[in-house]
Amino acid sequence: MYKIGFDSDKYAQLQSKKIRDRIEKFGGKLYLEFGGKLFDDYHASRVLPGFEPDSKVKMLKQLKEDAEIVIAINADAIEKSKRRGDLGITYDQDVLRLIDAFTEIGLYVGSVCITQYTGQPLAENFEKRLHQLGVKVYKHYPIQGYPSNIPLIVSDEGYGRNDYIETTHSLVVVTAPGPGSGKMATCLSQLYHENKRGIKAGYAKFETFPIWSIPLQHPVNIAYEAATADLNDVNMIDPFHLEAYNMTTVNYNRDVEIFPVVNAIFDKIYGESPYKSPTDMGVNMAGFAIVDDEACCEASKQEIIRRYYQAKVAVRQGLSDGTDVNKLELLLNKTGIEVSDRRCIGAALVRADQTNGSAVAMELPDGRIVTGKTTPLLGPASAALLNALKTLAGIDHEIPLISPNVIEPIQDLKVNHMGNHNPRLHTDETLIALTISAQTNPVAELAMQQIGKLANTDAHSTVILSNVDENLLHKLGINITCEPAYETKKLYHK
Repeated sequence: MYKIGFDSDKYAQLQSKKIRDRIEKFGGKLYLEFGGKLFDDYHASRVLPGFEPDSKVKMLKQLKEDAEIVIAINADAIEKSKRRGDLGITYDQDVLRLIDAFTEIGLYVGSVCITQYTGQPLAENFEKRLHQLGVKVYKHYPIQGYPSNIPLIVSDEGYGRNDYIETTHSLVVVTAPGPGSGKMATCLSQLYHENKRGIKAGYAKFETFPIWSIPLQHPVNIAYEAATADLNDVNMIDPFHLEAYNMTTVNYNRDVEIFPVVNAIFDKIYGESPYKSPTDMGVNMAGFAIVDDEACCEASKQEIIRRYYQAKVAVRQGLSDGTDVNKLELLLNKTGIEVSDRRCIGAALVRADQTNGSAVAMELPDGRIVTGKTTPLLGPASAALLNALKTLAGIDHEIPLISPNVIEPIQDLKVNHMGNHNPRLHTDETLIALTISAQTNPVAELAMQQIGKLANTDAHSTVILSNVDENLLHKLGINITCEPAYETKKLYHK
């Protein structure tokens, strides 16, 4: 059952104040490395129920008069047409998307920084395109021996070779389309250039996870390890913070490993480092906006199970060698989580066994469970979706919402004119048919009015769903998992 565990309004207030305090600490200029997703952070909204997917953006909007955005992108990522796994678009396309998204909400995008630039042809083309669009572009170059050769890095032949990014606001948020884009290096290069110009500026890091102020083995932090199983990120106690303050805080391995190097760079630039630990560098206040720890724990356990099933499906699809599955199994064992804790899994398997076919089960936000089976007209996801809408509307399950007279012409179009072999309606086609029926059928209209109530529903399918069904359920706010099996034994699956 869905319960609110996180106060988004409190978070926005605490977080914006923390950032303002850090700006003042450094005399009025701060470079803020912004990790994770600024937009559509669905992982955070799942493990911290009440955290809105755009909570970070709302927080930044409170600072918009003081903030500007710099987007970093690695030239090699452009050259290799690297793609975002969640959106399916290349990193350079995502830079354009991010510029539009920031501009639409009133945040100023000052420039784009192309990092690791060595004259890559596609990176040059992207630079030209940005210039044509009126976007300022700066270039940063590889430094031999980075990050260990501190004397070279902090010199005119190191950071000094990079373009100086001209900024006009007190808060410079450095973000990127994905990891490996060079956000930290961009910030540190700017500190070097600002210092040479006699401008006092500071650096801070914003990462939502792991949350430093809650225990290492807290399910919210373990869910972060589950989400990054393919990256081999490991949560750990920050040893530098423990030594400096005799206080236990949580960080992750990459930040802990790089801290001595970053500290040495600070020493070289400033004469002394302003920080004693990786935790000191952070400004994340998410832990202080948790208002129901039990709700967040339960939501995080569900997320770990979801990640486990996603990893198993990736193996079945040939997208993973299974290493992350092994890590996720260890996390399940360590936390004492059973897949049966996800109630919709058992319900789906029982329904499939009863009908001798594929099935989908949904646990609605109020705890009720509905199921759907494969029929000649509908796939199991479509059937479960309609049954969920009926349940929410209090409609008897024997009452049809969509007339066969509406479904059959769609099937005819699919099979006889569009070359599809499967006549059953996908979820998007089902909702279109329901919308048409609602024009003349008051019961269908009542069902349509329930769609917004599907958010935060958990669902499980006994077969791998099509991308169409999976994406549609995701848009409705339904958290879907699948058994690692296809409905047919074909070698090729769309």
